[in-house]
Amino acid sequence: MTPIRRRFGRPLRLALVGGGPGSWIGAMHRTAAELDGAFHVVGGVFSSDPSRSEAAGVELGFAAERCYADVAALVARESLRADNIDALAIMTPNDSHYAISAAALDAGLDVMCDKPVSGTLAQAQDLAARSVAAGRLFAIAHAYSAYPMTRHARELVRAGTLGPVRMVQVEYIQSGMAVRHEDALPTNRLRWVLDPARSGQSLVMSAIGCHAQHLACFVAGDAIARVCADTGTVTPERLVDDYASALLVFAGGARGTFTVTQAAAGGENDIRLRVFGAKGMVEWNHREANYLRVAMQGEAPRVLSRGDPWLPAATPGTARAPRGHPEGLREAFATLYDELADDRMLRALGEAPPPLYPTIGDGVHTMAFIEACVASSREGRWVDVPGLSAPPSSTARA
Repeated sequence: MTPIRRRFGRPLRLALVGGGPGSWIGAMHRTAAELDGAFHVVGGVFSSDPSRSEAAGVELGFAAERCYADVAALVARESLRADNIDALAIMTPNDSHYAISAAALDAGLDVMCDKPVSGTLAQAQDLAARSVAAGRLFAIAHAYSAYPMTRHARELVRAGTLGPVRMVQVEYIQSGMAVRHEDALPTNRLRWVLDPARSGQSLVMSAIGCHAQHLACFVAGDAIARVCADTGTVTPERLVDDYASALLVFAGGARGTFTVTQAAAGGENDIRLRVFGAKGMVEWNHREANYLRVAMQGEAPRVLSRGDPWLPAATPGTARAPRGHPEGLREAFATLYDELADDRMLRALGEAPPPLYPTIGDGVHTMAFIEACVASSREGRWVDVPGLSAPPSSTARA
């Protein structure tokens, strides 16, 4: 199927903030944005050190004139160009996301932001208001929700195949913080990660907990209404959270469990999700991302594969490669960029279907969830997650 954006000819122009030489997330965004021709990356800000930013951008292959010292210079000088950028992608330390996003929205740019979108719920709500006021799109890089088989799981839930959702279980396990990096000379990245003032209210929630929460809500099609949480550290003398678990109650009444840690020695980057309905369940895990296990009550379990010819044609990503040729994280990122571009073009045509990519509405719910979990752990009680007057933007636009 020809992408909608091809009616308009050129790819959208994208600038990056962050993602300098040696950054794996920078390479992921650059290559994913251009994978299907949705965007063309033209420059950006590639270091927090203004004197190094231009050299870093040139090293990555960008023209020196589009490698800027800081975001203010980027916004000001791009606005004077006939070929100025359409959007900004942000992959910087957590404590800078809000200010950069606000500057981009105020400049009339669409945004693709790494998680978390902000340091507080109030900041996320402000970004949502700015996005609406400016009429701009705001996407969040929750790529796990853009895998073809998590999309298919969501459709099975929405279609009622599983019956009403009764239970949701999600976990995200990593090992990168299982050793005490604090005892060695940390890298530049670890310096801000290990600084509680910069990494967020709870490091593990900002780093991976938000991914697990978003995926659970996206597939289950519901927001989290209440939490009873335990957040903290399993590593002695650590100042930032590396572990969190919670009991969940969803707005629709389903119960859930949530466990995330970056300090599981011997673990891998492993996210797993199970959604149980009244009639059956779906199960997905990142290690076998191209497969979805479906088990209906009283029937033999089935394992569906990305690219199976009997899957709905509309399942995103099923047409990139034939069955048996795995797709992964880069393709999931590319799907988010494709959908952001498609949404922009559809708006230009006067159409506005609800987007599948995570938007600032999802970011607001995530920050509400994080703050509720932190409060619950501190106070030792169940806490309501605020802001459920509108569902996450997986089902409604912010």
